[in-house]
Amino acid sequence: MRKKIVAGNWKMNTTFAEGEALVKAIIAKKGEVKNDVTLVVAPPFTHLTCLAEELEKAGIGLSAQNCAEHESGAYTGEVSAKMLASVDVKYCILGHSERREYYGETNATLTKKIDVALKYGLIPIFCVGEKLDEREANRHFDVINAQLEVLTRLSAEDFGKVIVAYEPVWAIGTGKTATSAQAQEIHTFIRKALAAKFGAAAEQTPILYGGSCKPSNAAEIFAQPDVDGGLIGGASLAADDFIAIAKVF
Repeated sequence: MRKKIVAGNWKMNTTFAEGEALVKAIIAKKGEVKNDVTLVVAPPFTHLTCLAEELEKAGIGLSAQNCAEHESGAYTGEVSAKMLASVDVKYCILGHSERREYYGETNATLTKKIDVALKYGLIPIFCVGEKLDEREANRHFDVINAQLEVLTRLSAEDFGKVIVAYEPVWAIGTGKTATSAQAQEIHTFIRKALAAKFGAAAEQTPILYGGSCKPSNAAEIFAQPDVDGGLIGGASLAADDFIAIAKVF
């Protein structure tokens, strides 16, 4: 059985006091979620150290939203995978569409990032997805296949540590959502593309859906056989919504 995972990407939201209150609210409601569902939260960098112990005690995974492509050095403002691991961060979101679009991250950049994340024991949550014009031009499969090259070059051992997240870029923060059929179609494509390199191991890879997932549509999306959970944006900023999504399983 593949892991069921619901991860909350807070993006650049919450002061520390707000983030601490949100974590307390999530922990208070965690008992409503089945034990076989893994909860993960990805607060801003400023929150990680102070929230790590509380989250670990509650059995909730702590993720960073990004890491540097370098291990250390004169890179002002960057945060390395080694630093994250040293404060008990377990996961790291890599390749999010906002990082690709706003900060010019490419396959070459992400190859370095995923390698250094794995070196220091972080579990990458690797994001792939197409823009609206790419979907309308019927190029979405080609786009995603190219993005997956960052993973298909990994060793089988390292690949087994990775989580994939499909995010239709046209549905992020727009209120639009891929239909359950569209989500399943892409998740199936991703799994088959990974299986072409890694064989049966791809059957064990969790593939999450990200893109305006909320309590009202999570059940239909998560019911699809190749959807193993969600990478939740806006809805993860409200404990009631985040837990409601996780309770779908």
